[in-house]
Amino acid sequence: MTRVVFITQQFDPAHPVLATTVPQVAAIARHVDEVVVIADRVVESSLPPNGRAHSFHAATKLGRGSRVIAALAREQPGLRREGGAVIAHMCPLYALLAAPVTRGSRLPLVMWWVHWKIDYLVRAAELVCTAVCTVDPQTFPMASSKLFALGQGIDIASFPPPQRTPPAAGTPLRILVGGRYSPAKGLEWILQGVRLGLDRGLQLELVVHGSATTLEEKVERERLERRVEELDLGAKATLGGPVHRSELLRLLAETDVLVNNARGGADRIAYEAAASGAPVLASNPAYTSLLDPDLFFRREDPADLAGRLAYVASLTPDQRDVIGLRLRERVERLHSVDSWSIGLLRAAGLA
Repeated sequence: MTRVVFITQQFDPAHPVLATTVPQVAAIARHVDEVVVIADRVVESSLPPNGRAHSFHAATKLGRGSRVIAALAREQPGLRREGGAVIAHMCPLYALLAAPVTRGSRLPLVMWWVHWKIDYLVRAAELVCTAVCTVDPQTFPMASSKLFALGQGIDIASFPPPQRTPPAAGTPLRILVGGRYSPAKGLEWILQGVRLGLDRGLQLELVVHGSATTLEEKVERERLERRVEELDLGAKATLGGPVHRSELLRLLAETDVLVNNARGGADRIAYEAAASGAPVLASNPAYTSLLDPDLFFRREDPADLAGRLAYVASLTPDQRDVIGLRLRERVERLHSVDSWSIGLLRAAGLA
């Protein structure tokens, strides 16, 4: 019997950011006998048939950490007896908490980490883990002999084959941006690029959706709202909040192009837009396995982005569909949740 313990922050299909862990855990469950989720909040009805869960919810950080360790200690005998591994998902602290339980028992400990920033916690977690998994070598920007690049892990079944409705004549190019209101997302340059495109005579309409939960993100959103006014974008730019997953699917189906200007990492929204059949423009070279060279722009260069928007606007709807279908095929081939789960288990020595 093969068992996997999967530690994450939230296991909730309605969570605006971490809902994607539900199909990822389901994909892992298809290849093992049992998967055990340890998370702050667990919607147990979303667990796979061979899944169990522990909640580490507590009022303090110390309490949450103690409950993670206690849950791992309860699972340790079964992991040792039956053969298994522990996966720490997008939080190096989980790997550090799991290390005393796993390493003394010679259990595989795998961390999934995708970010442009490597801090002391990530470096410490890399030392104690038996493997580190990420999307692309550029999304774990430090040297490690333990590194496995697995692709993004997109649940392609959530994105039915595109049936995009051609926009009416004269309709502005519909631009979508998704993600947190973080300075790292480079939204300032996107606003400037749209302004330059409008000044050049392009018909453009920008919609941004994202969360602003931290103080930094709230300050950034307020600053961007002022920039919309200063750039005289008016109704041409809408800064919206986070959306439910069903609403995101609708937005992706209706958009003409998604723009991503994140400093690093590999935002899932770019792969999800590609899976929905929408063209994607990006500045981060981590998307090289997904995008054609003419779909990249320079990150801090609004004029370059305006030029790429002009290129997309010059295409017919059919030509955009050809690009979108090509991107969807790459997601299916290189970034599916099935290939991701098999790669994760292989990194753990279970496949």
